[in-house]
Amino acid sequence: MNSISIRHLRYFESLAQHRHFGRAADACAISQPALSLQIKELEGIIGAPLVERGARQIRLTGLGEDFAARARAILQSVDELADLGRASDGPISGRLRIGVIPTIAPYLLPRVIKELTARFPGIDLRPREAVTKKLIEDLLEGRLDTAIVALPVSEPALAEQPLFDEEFVLVRPFDDAGKPVPSSEKLREMRLLLLEEGHCFRDQALSFCKLTSAPPRDLMEGSTLATLVQMVGAGIGVTLIPQMAVPVETRSARVSIARLATPRPSRTIGMVWRRTNPLSGQLRHLAETVRTAALHQADEAALALQPGPR
Repeated sequence: MNSISIRHLRYFESLAQHRHFGRAADACAISQPALSLQIKELEGIIGAPLVERGARQIRLTGLGEDFAARARAILQSVDELADLGRASDGPISGRLRIGVIPTIAPYLLPRVIKELTARFPGIDLRPREAVTKKLIEDLLEGRLDTAIVALPVSEPALAEQPLFDEEFVLVRPFDDAGKPVPSSEKLREMRLLLLEEGHCFRDQALSFCKLTSAPPRDLMEGSTLATLVQMVGAGIGVTLIPQMAVPVETRSARVSIARLATPRPSRTIGMVWRRTNPLSGQLRHLAETVRTAALHQADEAALALQPGPR
């Protein structure tokens, strides 16, 4: 009689995460028929259905939901056993699943990848971009090893390592370059362009403008900082972006950049990981390399952050 294997658990955990045979198969780097066969084999071993198969989507049965939670915990323990060996073998090496929030990834991730692969030749980086809530969920469930996010995340199971502080800057139309920089109170009266809900940077910008409880009706949203900056260039309104985004996002937009009056809005960027992760020591060393990459990026942003039009 066949027994449940780690492979069964990984395939089923992927299906439970993606809720789609095709996407789960792609994530496991196997064909969809092969994945379906493995799930049917697992159900045969269990002696009960784990999945409700519909025409367009799948649902887990009640047993499937419970099984997925147990499988996830087992796989996390298996991964941590493998990490124990890596933790006792010098510099970090092998697979490292690292998450990054969207308001950092396009600007910092290329340099981080370059610095990490140069310093740790044996590392196999697996970056993933997602909003903070999703990254924290994946960390806690063992699908990520570490993440670069805005602190604090205030999750007791996660260790936090601050890396650097970063200011927000004001992006406004080209013709506004010579005008006085508006205060946070004045910004509340302007058409403010912000990221859509789910992005922590949106909440930070709203907090600076004291709009957390009642955003204005004419507040406009975009899915990326690039979209917001281009909308400002078209004369639709103003927006706030993190300083590291300035060199990239203002190159092709007819906008002006201004630093806000003190106390300037800012955020603290850091790395987080599970406290139980055997690689915690290596991750702290790795965080120093990320900090160095961020400082280089900050130097470039400072050069781009000059008064006047872009």
